[in-house]
Order: sequence, then C-alpha cells, then structure tokens
Amino acid sequence: MISITFTSKEVEQLKETVINHPHPFVRGKALVLLLKSQGLSNSEISTTVKICENTVRNYLHAYQEGGINKLSEICFYRPESELKSFDDEIRIYCTDRPPATIKQACAEIAQLTGIEIKETQMRHYLKSLGLGYRKVAGIPAKADVQAQQTFKEDQLEPSLEEAKAGKRDVYFVDAAHFVLGAFLGFLWSFTRMFVKTPSGRQRFNVLGALNAITHELITVTNTTYITSLEVGELLKQLAKNATKPITLVLDNARYQRCAFVTQLAEELNIELLFLPPYSPNLNLIERLWKLVKKRCLNSRYHSDFQQFQHAITDFLENMSEQNAAELDSLLTLNFQTFTNEQILEAA
Repeated sequence: MISITFTSKEVEQLKETVINHPHPFVRGKALVLLLKSQGLSNSEISTTVKICENTVRNYLHAYQEGGINKLSEICFYRPESELKSFDDEIRIYCTDRPPATIKQACAEIAQLTGIEIKETQMRHYLKSLGLGYRKVAGIPAKADVQAQQTFKEDQLEPSLEEAKAGKRDVYFVDAAHFVLGAFLGFLWSFTRMFVKTPSGRQRFNVLGALNAITHELITVTNTTYITSLEVGELLKQLAKNATKPITLVLDNARYQRCAFVTQLAEELNIELLFLPPYSPNLNLIERLWKLVKKRCLNSRYHSDFQQFQHAITDFLENMSEQNAAELDSLLTLNFQTFTNEQILEAA
C-alpha cells in the first residue's frame, strides 16, 4: 500500500492542474492524485477514473518520486520506423517518382532500402514525411511556369490591387461553347443512372466578361461562332457606362488579339492584358464555366436546344442572387500557380 500525505498547498496545486493544464493526459493523472488526497482507495480510484489499479500505482509512485513536476511529464512511447535512417533517400524517390499506390511504395522502397514493411506501416510512414494521397491535376503541356509567375506578379496583381481600391474595373474575359449533349456527373443513387443523349451538335456560345470584384457578368451570346465582332460588341457594352479605367484579362484567341479588337480597345480607352499562352488557371471566368456545367448541365437531360439554352442563360442571369455565397467562395483572387518540381515529366 502506497501512503502519501498531502499538504493543503499540494492539494490546491493538484486542483489547479486538473482544471487548467493544457494536456488531458496530465489532467487525468492529477485527478488520480486528487482523489487519493481525499482518502479514496486505489480500487475506488480505478473504478471512478476507469483505469487499472497498476496505472493508479504508477501515478502514485511518480508523484512520490518527483511531485507535480514528475506527474506533468509526458513520455508516450513513439516507435520509430525501420525506414527512419533512409528518410532523405525516400524523400528524393517520392519527389522524382511519386508512387500511385501503397503497394507500389512498399515494393519500390523495399528495393531501394532492403527493408520490407506492411502496407499499414508504410501509409503511416509516408504521412510522417508529409506526403498525402492527392489527385493529380492537369496543366497544358506547353504552359510556361515562369512566364505565368511573371505575368501574375508584374501585370495581373497590380491591376487587381487597383480594382480592390476602387480605382479600376478588372474583367476576366473568355468564351464558353456549350454543345447540346450529355454532361455526365456523379449522383447519390441506389443504382447506376443513365442520362439521355440528345442528337445533333447545336451549340450555345457565351462570350463573358466577369468583374473580378463585384462578380457582375456581361455577356454576348449566339448559336454560330464567336468572332472579333462579338468581342467588339462586348467592349462597347463595357465602355458604355464606365466610370473608371477598364482592364480586360483575356487569352490569345485570334478573334481577341486581332487588329480590329486592339484598335477598338484603344479608342474606348480599355486596357487589354493578354495572358501567357496556355494559362487557363489565371483566368477567373474559367471557374464560372465549370460551375455552370456542374449546377445546370451535369446529369440533366434537356429535351431540346431551347430548353438547354434557357438553363444556361437562367443560371447566368440569376447567379448573383441565388448563388452569391458559392460565387464568393469560388471566385476568390487566389490563382493556382506551379513550380517545375510539381510537374511530372515523361517517364
């Protein structure tokens, strides 16, 4: 039997530790000692706190040995992986050739180190290195990472800062070509579902200019082709009621970078910022087109072209009222950029 005499000061210390210590493990140990100070037996403490009597005795011995300071020590056993000494080599391997599966990681790391471990252990080990199971995203093969970064820092961000300050209107411009057909998506369903595929190749073209700050959308639409004439019409709409300088961020489509458009923009005092080639990640309006497909086209059947067209226009005309919170979350001015280390090269 362990006999401990507690002073009033020690009892107050234990109460303070039970209430205010940041770690729950230490609070639990202090509670055991506090109950002991109130005359409870080891068996009663074990039943109350729901730990075994051996653990109660260990806590009491620790307190006898070093008081509250000894009780506050946290010494969890944390076994190290056999692969620990190979951390640097494995980091290089996972950087150069990220494995697709844990099974593949087990096989290739065993080849690299001569150490075989189970899949569950490998999963924990890779997480300890900071790896996560992430979906691979696409980037145009001809995208210039450095050109994108330079454009973002030197041209795009200064214009957006002026827009945030209310000194300029910045619009992101792009055309979406919605072809009447089956837009497949995912559904929570009891069985696999099928959506009818309309016949024909009719398409509804939407040339849009999205305000970076207000998310106002100006559009020109047709069912034939987007040409420089439609771009000119959009520029005139933007300039009609403008009270601030206007900057348009747009890609290098021929109908946008032609002499007619650049001359008209100069006449209307509109600045054109042309994105580096293959840079959809820097065009804010691209996110809106994905939202249109997700909210009104995916997994939906439209019996004719008029119904298809109406679904798109209705969403675009009412999105600011019906989807304001989603738009604010989606259309933040945080743009995906890349480093060369993130891009998988040819095997």
